[in-house]
Amino acid sequence: MADNARAKKLADLIREVVAEKLQRGVKDPRLGTHVTITDSRVTGDLREATVFYTVYGDDEARANAAAGLESAKGVLRSAVGRAAQTKFTPTLTFVADALPETAKGIEELLDKARASDAQVREVSSGAQYAGDADPYKKPDDEDEDEGATAE
Repeated sequence: MADNARAKKLADLIREVVAEKLQRGVKDPRLGTHVTITDSRVTGDLREATVFYTVYGDDEARANAAAGLESAKGVLRSAVGRAAQTKFTPTLTFVADALPETAKGIEELLDKARASDAQVREVSSGAQYAGDADPYKKPDDEDEDEGATAE
């Protein structure tokens, strides 16, 4: 079992090598410049690597990029093996990163919150207090109340 620092270092190397190879070495038109490698993770035994990617474009571009990455997996693994110079080159698994969808969902929730805040601000613009403007007793009020009951 390898230590976490070694796995992290190998994961960083895999991310860099795959990104560089996609940019300069793979001539698949399905990949183009639309694929961005966002992260990579390696198991503790350094046998399997998961590479996360995003694709700029619609669903068809994502499907084409997934097929292109699957077909280029051998070339990419060879490049990782040459760069890593380890006894065993990890197998690569490509997973579409959910980051853009998550960010879009968060933006939609923030827009709803902003609209709700604006509505509350609009409704409360002419509102008045239900009771006194300052409902808390002050030391001067207590002195007057005690003097009135003593008499």
